[in-house]
Amino acid sequence: MNMTLPTSSKIIIVGGGIIGCSTAYHLARMGQEVLLLEKAQLTSGSTWHAAGLVGQLRSNANITQLLGYSIELYRTLEAETGLATGWKMNGGLRLACNAERWTEVRRQATTAHSFGLDMQLLTPQEAQDLWPLMDIGDVVGAAFLPTDGQANPADITQALAKGARAKGAKLVEHTPVTQILTDKGKLVGVRTPQGDIACEKLVLCCGQWTRTLAKTIGVSVPLVSVEHQYMVSEPFGVPSNLPTLRDPDRLTYYKEEVGGLVMGGYEPNPIPWAQNGIPENFDFQLLESNFDHFEQIVELALPRVPALEKAGVKQLINGPESFTPDGNFILGEAPEMANVFIGAGFNAFGIASGGGAGMALAEWVAEGAPPYDLWPVDIRRFGRPHRDEDWVRTRTLEAYGKHYTMAWPSEEHSSGRPCRRSPLYDTLKASGAVFGEKLGWERPNWFAEPGEEARDIYTFERPNWHVAVAREHKAAREAAVLFDQTSFAKFVLKGPDAEAALSWIAANRVDKPVGSIIYTQMLNDRGGIECDLTCVRTKEDEYYIVTGTGFATHDFDWIARNIPEGLNAQLVDVTSSNAVLSLFGPKAREILSAVTRDDVSNDGFPFGQSRTIGIAGCPVLALRITYVGELGWELHLPVEYALTVYEALHKAGAPLGLKNAGYRAIETLRLEKGYRAWAGDIGPDHTPDEAGLGWAVKMKSNIPFRGREAVRAQRETGVKKIVATFTCDGDVILSGRETIYRNGERCGWLSSAGYGHTIGKSIGMGYVRSATPIDRDHVLSGSYELEVATERVPCEITLAPLVDPRMERIKA
Repeated sequence: MNMTLPTSSKIIIVGGGIIGCSTAYHLARMGQEVLLLEKAQLTSGSTWHAAGLVGQLRSNANITQLLGYSIELYRTLEAETGLATGWKMNGGLRLACNAERWTEVRRQATTAHSFGLDMQLLTPQEAQDLWPLMDIGDVVGAAFLPTDGQANPADITQALAKGARAKGAKLVEHTPVTQILTDKGKLVGVRTPQGDIACEKLVLCCGQWTRTLAKTIGVSVPLVSVEHQYMVSEPFGVPSNLPTLRDPDRLTYYKEEVGGLVMGGYEPNPIPWAQNGIPENFDFQLLESNFDHFEQIVELALPRVPALEKAGVKQLINGPESFTPDGNFILGEAPEMANVFIGAGFNAFGIASGGGAGMALAEWVAEGAPPYDLWPVDIRRFGRPHRDEDWVRTRTLEAYGKHYTMAWPSEEHSSGRPCRRSPLYDTLKASGAVFGEKLGWERPNWFAEPGEEARDIYTFERPNWHVAVAREHKAAREAAVLFDQTSFAKFVLKGPDAEAALSWIAANRVDKPVGSIIYTQMLNDRGGIECDLTCVRTKEDEYYIVTGTGFATHDFDWIARNIPEGLNAQLVDVTSSNAVLSLFGPKAREILSAVTRDDVSNDGFPFGQSRTIGIAGCPVLALRITYVGELGWELHLPVEYALTVYEALHKAGAPLGLKNAGYRAIETLRLEKGYRAWAGDIGPDHTPDEAGLGWAVKMKSNIPFRGREAVRAQRETGVKKIVATFTCDGDVILSGRETIYRNGERCGWLSSAGYGHTIGKSIGMGYVRSATPIDRDHVLSGSYELEVATERVPCEITLAPLVDPRMERIKA
């Protein structure tokens, strides 16, 4: 089809698979001018050979909601466009074949209930009644989601394309984009063999081709191609209403197709593809079928579905797909270049995500923000190690191999490690540190003592590190602990207009004297919390900003992009320059005063202040602040001094009971204090007032800031959700996403959870939600239960910290 190309379009989408066509459909529906360019034909990349299972449950409420939107769209698309989509809501079954998997499935069912999905638990016999072809000899139980289903990927894409054209979008095939055109670092258009086309915004939905194209303009898209095979049997009388089936203990999935079965799986030893680039003209092409490699999957499948032994194999399809290091897809505006958007890396669930991802990406492109918080798939969740293709491939192959393995609480990845190391890494390792990894950083999670096995042993019960964390937690509350938090993301905002710029971006007041520490949120236009961090005023024209390890790319991007035009202020990432040692506990002052001549008394160095002090020849920026609810300081120092200062602190602290402690103790300590964690308890969908952080918003002053209007409007109408802390018997294991019931009615779920070693109870935090405005009295007046692995347990609720509610220890 050869239509004349326009010389410009407000928005250009590159890639005509399901994601590109869905994005075009949704943009056109919003009245946007959109041109989609496809190098070959629609669906010719990996869409046409996708298996087409459509499941909805994910471990995040908003991603589940996004997949639910796909299903709503696929249900109505045929009526709208007149094109069949092959959509069948035949339900989805998930099997459990051992006790641990049955625990996982029961926890998944509770998560489903939390998010409003009707996941039913079945006996093996009930599962077989729905899926008569299977042998249930080893089945312990199953879960059934009636609203799951299956679709024909190519048909859905063509229907979306027809719907997009009907609403005014232009879709042009056989038009490859050979170059992205920029001028002085700004996007201006694209080059094609038929000529250049100018655009304001560019959306790259090119599947496994996205990484290479984006890299030409310095944009990092961490995905790699992996071979993915599935088998299609000859017809043997399989009923057309058969549910889809996932059998994770046998690494396999099934769906009905034309009276036969499609069967595929996720082998533990996946084969990467196109390590030196994708071949030219790889359109509507498959790879050689690899029967030897697929044999391991067949051997797992045959005992489950014995009839497959006699059914003929119609074909073994080997189609490469793009996978990512964490198994989640990639959406959003590239932090490296404004107006360039990505929708790629769908990990073989692009069909399930296609409708919702296209809707969310279209809104992001048109409105400048997604419809709701999509952090688990946000391109800004990546960082430095993700720019190295080999590291990405190593980690992605691990994630692929774990697709159907047990998703243990607190599970760490093992590939591509160690990558980023603090200067204390070897010292801490020798002291029994068991490390976790975040954005490539090795971080001590807990410390094993002599005689304890220094590794994580995963379980749904209390884990092997429970005792070690209790020990570190107790030391923090009774003596002192030292945390290596070198991995914190650290920025400097500098320039004559630094205060004016930060004042607009931050919700709290930053016009404080030099030496002040400001804890603040940064809000979006809906009043939602985009960042939650600490700013230290180090000079009249300079702020030192500290945020979480995993938020380095996101928070830097948010601050940099929101510096008002015309203001002279520069943001610089100084993460690698400084190590951070956090000294906390009632003996912290005694230890610190033994290693410095500076006055660290309460009068001389009050809470919420910072100053440079000397320790062992090192200039240390000491911040008197806490995330664990104890007296103490974060000590920020040049990396080359880290070991010297660490040794000085331990020498002074040893007689006072100072211990090394890790990130798992930070988690149990902060839960007892009710401190919120961004990306869990707070985020873009939560306002400061809903999160109980309204005190940190400068509404009393007349200083304008981003999000102010939304906060003001909400204060007039009231909040419909309030964060609270729940406690229950310490034998009940909470891991997050448990359903909250108020007076017998579902009203929310836990956003984070763990164990409180000081109080001897399990703790969860989560929002009590309501359709109408509520207040503290409403929250505290209810009678509450939590659903844990489908069982309801009684719990207590509080809005105050469980330990030291008056902050007397912190300010001692």
